[in-house]
Amino acid sequence: MSSGSYLLNLLVFFPLLAALPMFKIGEQHARAYAVVVAGIELLLVLCLWFLFDSNTGNLQFQSNTDLLGNGLFLFILAVDGISLFLAILNALVIFLATLAVYENKKHMLLSLLLLEGILMGVFLAQTLLVFYVFWEVSLLPVLYMIGRFGVKDRVYSGLKFFIYTFLASLIMLVGFLYWAYASYLVVRSGATPFSDAVWGSIWGSNAIWGMTFSDFAKMSAYIPLQTQFWVFLALFAGIAVKIPIFPFHSWMPHAYGNAPIVGSVVLSALLLKMGTYALVRLLLPLLPHLLPQFLLPLSLLALCMVIYAGILACVQTEMKRLIAYSSMSHMGVALLGLYALNVEGVGGAIFTMFSHGLVSAGLFMLVGMLYQRSQSSKIVAYQGVAHSMPAFATCFMFVLLANVGMPLTSGFVGEFLSLLGFFNVSPLITLLAGSTIILSAIYMLNLYRKVFLGVPNRRSQALKDLCGREKFILATLIVAILFFGIYPKPILTPIEKSVQVLLNTAQPLKDQ
Repeated sequence: MSSGSYLLNLLVFFPLLAALPMFKIGEQHARAYAVVVAGIELLLVLCLWFLFDSNTGNLQFQSNTDLLGNGLFLFILAVDGISLFLAILNALVIFLATLAVYENKKHMLLSLLLLEGILMGVFLAQTLLVFYVFWEVSLLPVLYMIGRFGVKDRVYSGLKFFIYTFLASLIMLVGFLYWAYASYLVVRSGATPFSDAVWGSIWGSNAIWGMTFSDFAKMSAYIPLQTQFWVFLALFAGIAVKIPIFPFHSWMPHAYGNAPIVGSVVLSALLLKMGTYALVRLLLPLLPHLLPQFLLPLSLLALCMVIYAGILACVQTEMKRLIAYSSMSHMGVALLGLYALNVEGVGGAIFTMFSHGLVSAGLFMLVGMLYQRSQSSKIVAYQGVAHSMPAFATCFMFVLLANVGMPLTSGFVGEFLSLLGFFNVSPLITLLAGSTIILSAIYMLNLYRKVFLGVPNRRSQALKDLCGREKFILATLIVAILFFGIYPKPILTPIEKSVQVLLNTAQPLKDQ
């Protein structure tokens, strides 16, 4: 096992194990400990980026472990250009989130560290079963954060989030089992040209649970389209609720609106990306065979996300819910890029996932800083904040422009490439989806006008500007947003190479 392979295992298990001592650590030392652990994890993932070979799109640093010794449960980790930057996003957002926890809420910090390790498992796992275990367990820390530290109807919001996503994930599990069984029958029948030597590690030792993403993609060329159709629907159900895709989004306003600020950060910046990542790993291998019958409904659902969520954002009176609907709208553009099935579209969608994680985390943290000072996130509660908080107003404007998709910010690069890729599929839908720029400008600039401009009211006059810790958090995000908006090559090159490999793998293999 190479040093990079050990590094992948370390990325998954270090935050999980490091979180355990927090049960014995006092409240006064909890945040310092969590920041150190999250900082070490961020350094480890940056080391992985340094060791990563950007000239190839293949999986790297693969780690294979037979946990039960009989080939039944294979624990396989690997990284490519797609999962690398989601792992970096995970580490960066969790590190900044630990800094953004104002009080020494030990159990909030503990949940963040546990969630970090779980999400690393989601993004680095290469077998369906391991992926699904991490996927399902990720619900628990978020449920705890909403139910314990949320506001208003926090228990109702947490349970609604859990029930919706848990039931959808069970449907996804049924799809996995059906696919595994269909694959087993196909291999047993001799309908594939693969010999036992090739497939022995998966099928020869009853290790049907060890099917990798690569195996999943290869078998799509041999499994009947009717079977693929039902598996696609099962997987799409689990993914659609997680993103959430219209009209499977009814849990979102409650969860985002009543979650603590840090909970809203991880929901928007990280858990939402789990859904789009699963779509890349699981549904893209099926789309080349099913796209003709699914392209129109999938594209219309994504277009509804863009327009419907954008309109809802325009009429929100609470800042967290406005940002939540904004996230939903921008993810609709990313979905269109994925459906394009070309390097520009899929690569742009994955870049959008990374960029949107930075932008949405920044917006929610900004709202959290305002909430911490006045205990309100209602838009009407503020006016003329720029007079008392000029540094805060400046940072808000930078992140706002990135959310709108201003050129020279990372928000522009990903959405432009996503729409460019889908333009080859449907110019009309692309044109309509481009309305996200107009809608974003309407609700974000209107929000800025109401909150920051005008004569300060009594609440706004009492606000204090950013402290040093808050400036560091926002400066980190703004520098990343501007740097990758001006120079996106360090991210785009490895992503596009891995996307090319993924799209090639997803093609029928019968002629090979």
